[in-house]
Amino acid sequence: MTVTDPFPGLPSPDTRPEIYDGVPLKRGFAWLIDAVLTGLLTALALPLTAFLGLFFFPFLYMLVGFLYRWVTLSNGSATPGMRLAAIELRNRYGETFDAGTAFMHTLGYTLSVSIFPLQLVSIALMLISERGQGLSDHVLGTTAVNKMI
Repeated sequence: MTVTDPFPGLPSPDTRPEIYDGVPLKRGFAWLIDAVLTGLLTALALPLTAFLGLFFFPFLYMLVGFLYRWVTLSNGSATPGMRLAAIELRNRYGETFDAGTAFMHTLGYTLSVSIFPLQLVSIALMLISERGQGLSDHVLGTTAVNKMI
C-alpha cells in the first residue's frame, strides 16, 4: 500500500519546519489586525446605509468581512493582516489562491466564526495539526505558510 502526500506542492513539516514555524501564532495576530480593519471598513460603510446599518451591525460587519477576506485572498493569497505577519495561504499544490479557492476559504471561515463550536474546533486544529491548519483548511486542503520568496 502506497501513501501519497496530500500536499504534493508543499514541503513536508518534517523536512522544512521553517515553512510552518510560528504560523498558528502569526494567524492569531493577523486575525486581530484584520478584525480591526474590518471594523473600520464597516464603520465607514455605515453612512452609506443612512445609518440603518446600526440596526443590523453584526450582519453588516459579517458582509464587509466576507468581501474584505475574499477580495484580499484573491489578490495575493493573504489578507493585509497576514501580509503584516509574513504568512500566506497556499493550496495543496503550493499555489496561491485563485478567486474560487479564496471564495470557498472565506465561506468556510465565515461559517466557522458564525458557529462558535466550529471556531473552537478550528483553533484547536491550528494548534495541534502539523501544518497549523484550521477547519476550512482541512476541508479544502489548504494551509498557511510563512511567506515564500
